[in-house]
Amino acid sequence: IPVLSLDKAYSAEAVLDFFSKSIDKEGGALTFAAEEKIDGISMVLYYEDGVLARAVTRGNGLVGNDVTANIQTMPDVPLSLPKPVTLAVRGEVYIDKRDFERLNAMEDDESKRAANPRNLAAGAVRRQKSSEAKLVPLHMWCYEGFWKDSGETPPDHLAILSELKALGFHINPRLAFFDSSRERAEGKLLSAGLEGRAYAFSGIGDYLGYKAEERPGLDYEIDGLVFKIDELDVREDFGYTEHHPRWAIAYKFESPQAETTLLGITAQVGRTGRITPVAEIAPTKLAGTTIRRATLHNQEYIDELELAIGDTISISRRGDVIPAVEAVIDKNGLGNTTYRLPGECPCCHGKVSHVGAHLYCLNHDCPDQVVDRISFFASRTQMDIETLGPKTVKLFYDNGIYRSVEDIYTTDYTALPEMDGIGEKTVSLLIKGVEESKKQPFDVLLSSLGVAEIGKKGAKVLADGGYDSFAKLLKASDEEDVEGLVRIPGIGEVTARSIITAFRDERLRRTLEVLREAGLPMEAVKEDEGETLPQVFSGQVWCVTGSFENFNPRSKAMKEVEDRGGRTVSSVTGKTTHLLAGKGAGSKLAKAESLGVTVVTENEFLVLLQGKTSGAGAPGQLTLF
Repeated sequence: IPVLSLDKAYSAEAVLDFFSKSIDKEGGALTFAAEEKIDGISMVLYYEDGVLARAVTRGNGLVGNDVTANIQTMPDVPLSLPKPVTLAVRGEVYIDKRDFERLNAMEDDESKRAANPRNLAAGAVRRQKSSEAKLVPLHMWCYEGFWKDSGETPPDHLAILSELKALGFHINPRLAFFDSSRERAEGKLLSAGLEGRAYAFSGIGDYLGYKAEERPGLDYEIDGLVFKIDELDVREDFGYTEHHPRWAIAYKFESPQAETTLLGITAQVGRTGRITPVAEIAPTKLAGTTIRRATLHNQEYIDELELAIGDTISISRRGDVIPAVEAVIDKNGLGNTTYRLPGECPCCHGKVSHVGAHLYCLNHDCPDQVVDRISFFASRTQMDIETLGPKTVKLFYDNGIYRSVEDIYTTDYTALPEMDGIGEKTVSLLIKGVEESKKQPFDVLLSSLGVAEIGKKGAKVLADGGYDSFAKLLKASDEEDVEGLVRIPGIGEVTARSIITAFRDERLRRTLEVLREAGLPMEAVKEDEGETLPQVFSGQVWCVTGSFENFNPRSKAMKEVEDRGGRTVSSVTGKTTHLLAGKGAGSKLAKAESLGVTVVTENEFLVLLQGKTSGAGAPGQLTLF
């Protein structure tokens, strides 16, 4: 059966307009069913003589992926029916919010965590081994049935749902039904033996308001509602466009997302060699910013979306910062199929290797890798070398001046050849910036080297844990001292072995020797004991969300926590003990409340920084002493 898109509505007035136009076109009374638009994976189940024969994803609307083996592991999907019927059943596969949070919290590597429940469900559906898919608690609501023998087809949508329920399929009980009077609507629900809410047409506004309020408390994600004409003979008369059925419409909740067109996909090579696909999109306004590019993560993510050039897509700004492609709204009419990353490095055309879900260029000297490594080292959040931004680094690379990080400190900037944009003032600022960078502390230099598993927090954890010099790290590498590293809280065996392997690399050792000769810090400088703040947050794990009057940027608040012995994280999980919540706190606050995490306001936090409490022992507050 074709799996088409739906026309969209964004207001109660637009839904009422759909009702009235449909009734006028039919020339008589009509009724409408309303169902939740589950934010999951569209699935079609094909039964032959009562036995599940195939389970197929949406694909391009005509051809999808066969995922039968994985779907057969789901308790919600009957493998055989009580009647020997041949039919196709449409539904949505999803994962509950709590199960999503639980599974994500179990993943120590944040980069491997799913962005949302839909992505986790999509990944599970596409697992190569059904034994792995079975470990993910997937569910499925079914909402349409298509019988091979038209004589067996129920007369209306409510009857279809009733029959599917009798056959053993899971039907969403949060159904709504609209008639010219509420009483008639209620009577039809009752006669069909279905749970739901009954409304008159005039109650559309109340219904939409009710669903908007109910939505956050649902066990699963929904991104809208679907309104359908109940009478099947009218559906047949109304028919379809190439894009959507004329007898249904999707109401979309307001969300920080926008729709646009995928113009192309560019494969970028980062400093670690990882090849990341980036969506090139039609310029789109979102949250006050014009977005032209959005992340696509990896080939697995593209496959989950079944994304092709020319598709109409929805994009968001994750964390209000990173533009990302969230879903395919409409498939392209160009015949383009799901995009595939190239089989070679897009920059140096060298060999590539798959590591988990990601693709890596194996050439350490790949130009894009080199430029990105140097740019990362010099960036504002790392060594903070003034005027040495990515464009300047690329210019220096193209002119043969830079080939490695150490070239930053060995180049004679007074003898630079003529280059566009590099005048005397720029050279003067660059020399000053390079010299100033030598004053950065040991842990900043350590994190700037781009060693796997050693970010800013990792570098500080290592330094605080006794590995406060490169000499100690090199010694640990030479002696393969995994045991010593894992004794540090926050360092696991995998991370320890990764660090040991990294510091055995002769290239990194040569870099460290050049940086030592250039005068950069090879060990941490001990602070005076008198400057140590009371460690009132020791043993606590803090996250921060929202905006603040006294902590702008929010990293200032995080530093206050760390200076007082606490650990900071970027997302709320079961291990988080406290959430500092400012104005505009959103999903992190809701998640913290659901997990029982202590929520602290800015004023309470200011009191805590003074080593006091306002009402020790009160619910939601801290007791420090």
